[in-house]
Amino acid sequence: MFPLTEENKYVAQLLFSTGTCPRCIFRFCGVDFHAPYKLSYEELLSELQKFLETEKGELILEVTNPPPKKIRLDELEDGIDEIDNLSQNGEGRVSIIEDGSIASKNSNLNVCNVCLGILQEFCEKEFIKKVCQKVEASGFEFTNLVFSVSFPPQQSVREHAAWLLVKQEMGKQSLSLGRNDIVQLKEAYKWITHPLFSEELGVPIDGKSLFEVSVVFAHPETVEDCHFLRATCPDCFKPAKNKQSVFTRMAVMKALNKIKEEDFRKQFPCPPNSPKALCTVLETECTHGAVFVAGRYNKYSRSLPQTPWIIDGERKLESSVEELISDPLLTVFKAESFNFSSSGREDVDVRTLGNGRPFAIELVNPHRVHFTSQEIKELQQKINSSSDKIQVRDLQLVTREAIGHMKEGEEEKTKTYSALIWTNKAIQKEDIEFLNDIKDLTIDQKTPLRVLHRRPLAVRTRTIHSMETCYVDEHHFRLCLRTQAGTYIKEFVHGDFGRTKPNIGTLMNVTADILELDVESVDVDWPPALDD
Repeated sequence: MFPLTEENKYVAQLLFSTGTCPRCIFRFCGVDFHAPYKLSYEELLSELQKFLETEKGELILEVTNPPPKKIRLDELEDGIDEIDNLSQNGEGRVSIIEDGSIASKNSNLNVCNVCLGILQEFCEKEFIKKVCQKVEASGFEFTNLVFSVSFPPQQSVREHAAWLLVKQEMGKQSLSLGRNDIVQLKEAYKWITHPLFSEELGVPIDGKSLFEVSVVFAHPETVEDCHFLRATCPDCFKPAKNKQSVFTRMAVMKALNKIKEEDFRKQFPCPPNSPKALCTVLETECTHGAVFVAGRYNKYSRSLPQTPWIIDGERKLESSVEELISDPLLTVFKAESFNFSSSGREDVDVRTLGNGRPFAIELVNPHRVHFTSQEIKELQQKINSSSDKIQVRDLQLVTREAIGHMKEGEEEKTKTYSALIWTNKAIQKEDIEFLNDIKDLTIDQKTPLRVLHRRPLAVRTRTIHSMETCYVDEHHFRLCLRTQAGTYIKEFVHGDFGRTKPNIGTLMNVTADILELDVESVDVDWPPALDD
């Protein structure tokens, strides 16, 4: 059923006479249901012609500026027949050329002066098939998708010009048309293309999908349409580091909301001129949102850093915990890159024992995302068999939100350590027993000298909750500590030239140093433990 009524005839006549396509006419007439937009373009032209036809067989196309004129029906039909013939011959369609751009083979097509051809050629099945071929060739794994489009910013300028024209002419008849009464181009485009994409790819369109197909349109012929706005509203167009042009769609819309109607009319034609060429497609891109993998790791080596150890561009050690875990994940998930995070970190010479340290890895733009629990278990085994320096447990897929649990209570959580300590003075067992009775000892730690190059200078207050000693010989003993997270254990032992107060040296009135340190437990109940 044709959606326009007699009430819409005046607007339809006005827009059609100035070079506006049928679907854009629907938008300006407030047609907000999907079905009419999905009709073929040829069918829409024919139906619009019949709608605008007078009893005398003429098509009345009036506009105050330019002067009123009449187009003979037989002349219009000749033009429509020409379009039909080109369509039947396979011409006038969209093709993706070698450089990835998209253009029309039919240079005689009347390109819409408002949408620049987006609601003409780029809604057809042939164009959708071309995009879907790129999607299928991209190698991504997906069960649904979100489809996004980016239109040339000058399209907003042209729509504004057409709106001012219609608004002015309707005002003469005591009628009104607000900008919010016009159906957005992006909405209309999605009404038409979403079902076609879903049918072609066999998956639903879902706005929450992590897999995105994006198409960016450009129209070089009219690229200067926006430039006058910069002179009128310079504060709307501020250069941005990550933008190639100041004429973004948001900036243009901001300027259009600000510019006075009379100023706009003086500098831009209303109605806008009809372009000679269709839009082109700058790029068709497929991307997948990040996937997150979490687990806990044990580190058994005293010569393995948590992250790559590179100083002045030179790698000091050949591997790291981060790389040993992430490299297999990158390969299996076919991801472009990763970001590694953990609940704290240990020094290169510190082991992490017990139930391990929680970690999470963000896999950026993964091409494979669906894994069974058995496949994840096999992946964990692969990581563990690749090196005897680390072991991973409880490997699992998690959500972005769940990673927050790893960082929750960063200051409140506790950690347990075991340290082998040397003293310059000979000691007996009874010389260290008093340490067992100290509970919740408050210490002040100025940023250690060894990390001052990467941490701000500050004094941090930390708590040593409990200590337990084990005598080894007259110059050595073991000390087990349960401390607040963020405590620098090495500095608590040797004092860091008085930067940590009190410390083991001052408590025992000796010079003390730490020979070995192990992390025995990180008291964070995340990620959930899995059954072996």
